[in-house]
Amino acid sequence: MSRAPDPILVIDDEADLRELLDISIRRMGHDVVLAGSLAEARDKLAQGRYSLVLTDMRLGDGLGIEIVRQLSAAPERIPVAVITAYGSADNAVEALKAGAFDYIAKPVSLEQLRSLVLNALGRQPRDSADADAATAADQAADRAAALLPGHSAAMQEVRRSLSRLARSMAPVVISGESGSGKERAARAIHATSARAAHPFVAVNCGAIPENLMESEFFGYVKGAFTGADAERGGFFQAANGGTLLLDEVADLPLPMQVKLLRALQERRVRKIGASREDAVDVRVMCASHKDLAAMVAAGQFRQDLYYRLNVLALRMPTLRERGEDIPVLARAILDHLAVRYGDAHPKRLSPAALQRLAAYPFPGNVRELENLLERAYAFAESEDIELADLGQLDAGAGRAGLMPAPAPAMVPQPMAPYPYAPWGTAGVAAAPAAATPAPVPAEPPLAAAAVAPEPEPAGDPAERACRGIVFPIDLPAKLEAVERELILQALAQTNFNRTAAAPLLGLNLRQLRYRIQQLGIREAMDAADRGAVEGEGTP
Repeated sequence: MSRAPDPILVIDDEADLRELLDISIRRMGHDVVLAGSLAEARDKLAQGRYSLVLTDMRLGDGLGIEIVRQLSAAPERIPVAVITAYGSADNAVEALKAGAFDYIAKPVSLEQLRSLVLNALGRQPRDSADADAATAADQAADRAAALLPGHSAAMQEVRRSLSRLARSMAPVVISGESGSGKERAARAIHATSARAAHPFVAVNCGAIPENLMESEFFGYVKGAFTGADAERGGFFQAANGGTLLLDEVADLPLPMQVKLLRALQERRVRKIGASREDAVDVRVMCASHKDLAAMVAAGQFRQDLYYRLNVLALRMPTLRERGEDIPVLARAILDHLAVRYGDAHPKRLSPAALQRLAAYPFPGNVRELENLLERAYAFAESEDIELADLGQLDAGAGRAGLMPAPAPAMVPQPMAPYPYAPWGTAGVAAAPAAATPAPVPAEPPLAAAAVAPEPEPAGDPAERACRGIVFPIDLPAKLEAVERELILQALAQTNFNRTAAAPLLGLNLRQLRYRIQQLGIREAMDAADRGAVEGEGTP
């Protein structure tokens, strides 16, 4: 037998507002108990059970935050939300840090009130049976474990934090080295929260050109600017009801930080060209491998935005701190690759290969492990990934040691000369089409080849790049493949440090991030969950 949900306790010293909240919540189908003071509220809490407590911050005989602290310390973990005066963002942040589930500003919007109540009660088991409550908790734990596998003490601590973070609607800052799994953690929080049925939208702040940021975040109306031929929503509208992850939030330009701060405080956004603001119900999480507090001190990040975002915090451990999780992570990655490649049976690591991985420090963390296994999966010719398939993996070599061992030199094969001058050879006479190719010399002994490597072929670099290509080709796809490979090589050479890789490619950092996103490079993202590339997400 199921019973009706416990009533909602409303605490406010203004009779008119108490009556409004009473009527509005009862119309949603919930029973309401009213209290007009801090003392009366404590009496009500001692006498019964409640599914939600909604309290004003300023009461005649005290502060509502005292109720927040009382309930946050209680074992029952009743969700409590606060009502703040308009523009009192500091009070709201203080309440969230004290353990409040969420907040709502005066004048109270019935739409936001309804959303708050639904979020608070949506995660509560409606059946009183302990078995049902345990089942819901187990399912949430399973979802978190699927996104963040591992049995190390560091990961157990992360998963313990997830349940606390999932109960709140407060912003979260997730820190950790690049590739440590910050986006996966955000997805796990979302998946175990009351917002799990609504969208999770991850945004790579460093990959969006600065002149497009406002339209990407807030959307625009038709005719707002040249090319705006239809109305379009932004990231906030896409994540409405769910969670918005601002990945690499440290890369937001200062002007955009101002606009983001207003959106977070007012919970309203205005499309470019629109005459009114629209309410949005979005929980914001942020991820960064940079020290935001240090950036605030250096004047590179707004202090008020940092204060607004840094309500709850989670640090993701490096793979070096949880090396015992490598076998579990490797199996999960290989299972995912088997699905992608359509293999009935996933390839597995040989004992020697697994031992080599366990000895490697992984400066690129879980993302580096993913990239390494993906390459090894493609190179492996049997169902077992052997030591040789991992390439030159040296525990002291860093990422440079991840490149596969060079293949034996191939004897160049003859090809018909171009009937026209290739790119970059204007004015150079082309060879006659009927010319007979020179015979291929016999392969030299290996020892001789090692002593005397083949000299660099003569000719224009563009001509050399075109040799061996059989037409017709898909030129755009070919160029993208070459660009992608060059970017990957530059990233591998710099331990996937984008700042160091950009000048190697003649790009600035923002250009490199944009190309990483456009070319589908899995350099900084969680491809296992999304199945699509998105800039700097972390696995």
